[in-house]
Amino acid sequence: MADPVVATFSIAACDLEAAQWGVATQSKFLAVGSVVPWAEPHVGAIATQAYANPRYGPEGLALLREGLSAEETVARLTSADDGRAQRQLGVVDGEGRSATFTGDDCMDWAGGIAGSCFAAQGNILVGEDTVTALATTFEATAGRPLAERLVECLAAAQAAGGDSRGQQSAALLVVERDGGYASLSDTLVDLRVDDHTTPIAELGRLYEAHRLLFGKTPRGEWLTIDGDLRSEVLDRLRTLGYDGELEDALVTWAGAANLEERVDGAERIDPVVLAELRGE
Repeated sequence: MADPVVATFSIAACDLEAAQWGVATQSKFLAVGSVVPWAEPHVGAIATQAYANPRYGPEGLALLREGLSAEETVARLTSADDGRAQRQLGVVDGEGRSATFTGDDCMDWAGGIAGSCFAAQGNILVGEDTVTALATTFEATAGRPLAERLVECLAAAQAAGGDSRGQQSAALLVVERDGGYASLSDTLVDLRVDDHTTPIAELGRLYEAHRLLFGKTPRGEWLTIDGDLRSEVLDRLRTLGYDGELEDALVTWAGAANLEERVDGAERIDPVVLAELRGE
């Protein structure tokens, strides 16, 4: 059975200060997120594509876990693969070192750029401007959340030409040790658009919804619930059918609204929660 043809563009990247690693990808291929992106906190991020070898994901992470660099990992994976001439691979390791590989038989346009904390690559593209846009956008957005940067990279790459066959699916994976749901998961963001006419735009919409539900507002920006604000919050909860003590009502409403990760007692309130309660 032939390997899946994942003709696409992707970026594997990390934010060492935030201790996050991730991959973003788009392709004219159904459910690209099921094949291309792989990542593990403090280990690295991998994108495997073209006539993709999905084993590059888990096997590459295992090599990185053993201490091999991104470049060494790429060399080890490809040298052991008789189909390497049709593979494409991007790797960022736990220290931010990067490497990208494009086999000689990948379909044009195909190539990649590796830089500090990122590896950008693509195949069957309109032209090299797509990969250049991935790289320059990543570097230009330093200081912003990694997931946000990766979505913006995809949008810029698509605007620069993208996959010559068109669009179909996109995916975003970002990991951080204990950074996921309830601090009990390493998966910070895992969003997939499997089949859509404008998958990158849809991925951006999903990311905004994810940020609303699971994002974190600095505690210094939370508002004290007292005086008029306390009365307002109680009134709004009661209007919505949540009676009883303020904390019980707020927690119950937040659970129904999937905002429980943004509520902690009833002395202070996240501005995002307040805006949702107000229907803004």
